[in-house]
Amino acid sequence: MSVEPEVGAEVLHNTVLDTIGSDITSGELACGDVLTLDRIQERFGVSRTVARESMRVLESMGLVRSRRRVGITVQPRSSWNVFDPRVIWWRLSGPGRDEQLRSLTELRIAVEPLAAAAAARSASAAERAEVVGLAAEMRELGEAGRLDEFMERDVAFHTLLLRACGNEMFGALSDVVAAVLRGRTHLGLMPHQPVPEALDLHERVAASVARGEPAAAEAAMTELLAEVRDAMLPLWRR
Repeated sequence: MSVEPEVGAEVLHNTVLDTIGSDITSGELACGDVLTLDRIQERFGVSRTVARESMRVLESMGLVRSRRRVGITVQPRSSWNVFDPRVIWWRLSGPGRDEQLRSLTELRIAVEPLAAAAAARSASAAERAEVVGLAAEMRELGEAGRLDEFMERDVAFHTLLLRACGNEMFGALSDVVAAVLRGRTHLGLMPHQPVPEALDLHERVAASVARGEPAAAEAAMTELLAEVRDAMLPLWRR
């Protein structure tokens, strides 16, 4: 792969990182395969510094391990940081997309109803008002078919609830949820217009949080994510 001389170091770094990360998560590079800095430099036309820094990032994600006199070895999936948003995106973009969507949706079903209930107990007045406003904007944008803008409000909606719930462990999952929401849109897995039931349920969650009704917020979020799961079932059964 040739690289134009004027391309910046950050672009080169991201090119190496995304290509090799995708190769590993897709299985094109298998567990136990060995990489070398020399081969990376030759393949991508990058400096040793860029090659080394890219491998350091992949090592921090658990995708590779660097050992003296052995080289840079691809690691098994059990070593990967599966919560890293970049790892999630690579998996969503590859042949393991359906499996990744299933595991992420199941994680959301386990966590987000509890987070919505906790937000109904713990959210500030400003956060309660904001979640209602986001749900209203989602309806307007969804009914207009403005999917990119809808997606960003959807990300903000779920992120707000995860961070307002008072549980730092749930809050730390906000980037994970954002990655799957954006991934569904970018990969063409969302309908041209959100289904009316989903818009209704976002508003029900928001209203329950705003009124301080934990049980109602949890029930509405459970129903919302059941709708998401049902929409994904045809993919999982293929």
